[in-house]
Amino acid sequence: MSTCAKGRAFGSASNITTSSLDSRVDVNRKYTYGKQNVEELERLGCTVIHGVNVHSMSSDNRLARYNRIVFNFPHSGLGFGSEHESFYIMQHQALVRGFFESARKMLEDEDGEIHLTHKTTRPFSEWEIETLAQEKGLRLIKLMVFDQLAFPGYSNKKGSGSNCDSNFPIRSAVTFMFKK
Repeated sequence: MSTCAKGRAFGSASNITTSSLDSRVDVNRKYTYGKQNVEELERLGCTVIHGVNVHSMSSDNRLARYNRIVFNFPHSGLGFGSEHESFYIMQHQALVRGFFESARKMLEDEDGEIHLTHKTTRPFSEWEIETLAQEKGLRLIKLMVFDQLAFPGYSNKKGSGSNCDSNFPIRSAVTFMFKK
């Protein structure tokens, strides 16, 4: 579920922190509803933090420790349309590896969970999400099919390039849930 959709459903987002690699200025510039979504999140009490890099987020003093850390549809921003090439697969794996390493350090306790939603068809299956998690000391506890219709208001974005405000198809996706 998108952070906005969760906040609307619960009437509050005061227990949610959301982050982006983009600056606030870039979010406003790149996404048609970026400014509106950020303002709504803040109105609902969500903490919104920009300029967060997954590789170094565990040492970002604007962030805390959490019981759930979620990354939906990670992508390095490289190789759109060429994700099947080994060079780009390795770039995407480096992103996910960095996320797992940082996120593991940011869990509040042993009951904390790291969720990563991703496509499971080729070439995305070649990222080997479970193996990357295991390399960082995480164990899979559950897989859940991602059904976009179950999350009213969820709208994914490419996030990079000239079509960054465009959606991408999310067929055959699951949420991987991990613990330490």
